[in-house]
Amino acid sequence: MKVPKGFLFSTAQGSFKYQDRDDLALIYAPEGAVPAGVFTQNVFQAAPVLVAKKHLSQCNLINAILINAGQANACTGEKGIQDCEETLRLLSKTLEISPEFILPASTGVIGEFFDLKKWEKAILELRENLGKVDVGKVARAIMTTDKYPKLVSKCLTLDNKEVHLLGLAKGAGMIAPNMATMLGFILCDAEVDRSWWQSCLVEAVETSFNRICVDGDTSTNDTVLALSSGKVKGSFCEDDLYRLKKAVKEICFELARLIVQDGEGASKIINLTIKKAKTRQDARNIATTIATSPLVKTAFFGEDPNWGRIVAALGRSNASFDPQKIRLFFGDIEVFGCGVAKLEDIDVWLQGYMQKKELDLVIDLGAGEEEYFILFSDLTFDYVKLNGSYRS
Repeated sequence: MKVPKGFLFSTAQGSFKYQDRDDLALIYAPEGAVPAGVFTQNVFQAAPVLVAKKHLSQCNLINAILINAGQANACTGEKGIQDCEETLRLLSKTLEISPEFILPASTGVIGEFFDLKKWEKAILELRENLGKVDVGKVARAIMTTDKYPKLVSKCLTLDNKEVHLLGLAKGAGMIAPNMATMLGFILCDAEVDRSWWQSCLVEAVETSFNRICVDGDTSTNDTVLALSSGKVKGSFCEDDLYRLKKAVKEICFELARLIVQDGEGASKIINLTIKKAKTRQDARNIATTIATSPLVKTAFFGEDPNWGRIVAALGRSNASFDPQKIRLFFGDIEVFGCGVAKLEDIDVWLQGYMQKKELDLVIDLGAGEEEYFILFSDLTFDYVKLNGSYRS
């Protein structure tokens, strides 16, 4: 896996929540990088989200992203802000840069305060390990309930030069985004304009991280940050920029799919497509209502093609459509249309299909031309077990 030029990595064991593993990570651009960021729309925004937003508004270049796992530093008031800023000051001293050039990101338990003594020790370890750690260790250090690290890379040729992109993310639960979800980081080495880079990230998030659901919850800490070091310079034409934007979208989508696949306790991925909606908002409302329905999600876990639950969720979505025009498909098999079931023995028809790990669900509204898709996971016994004891 090739890493974009201009970046160094480090990890350390802070023991913030987890023992005997790294839980603090650093992405470092010594010569600076053009930043972009998208954040949670949750009203309760964690201290690192507020601080990162502030720094992005103040700085045209960013040197570092500091990420910790285990403690969210959310709902911690002014002290949480001060603690977050102190961790950046600690890092800024050892890296000899201004704290404003560092973006924080945190994930973990809400409401707990940092132990700054642990941070002091861990920051020293970060400095010692800088440049000695590969990006895979960073992806593992930021995990919480994830079963595996999530990394995606791409290489493309722009203006006869090789450009590399790398994406890493963490996330498995509290996933129903309204901006992005989880923590995600996109690195690139192309020379880019900052406003273009920001719009590129926003578009990529909308068609990836904003289209996934594990459990219907949007976190206080959701953050996606992108840094481009500008090490690969060139006169990139419109077609080059189009291809670069496409690559960023592909990386974000692949990371988003990995998050759903790794959903807490999840055993299946469902690709839901809403077709021929009257408006885009109608299509989105329907997709979100179905993807967050516990009854729909548990039916998929039980491999039960209970289309009645899907139709019921559709009917309460506040979307505009004629119930008599609805057509519902499991894969390419129509199970419901014109207001009635299409199969006499649906269990026989769909037994093999429902056993698949990834399924396609299509709803044709017959009301217009708008479409919307979303990826969601099923809801299992393991999800309840894990979240029932999350803080312990």
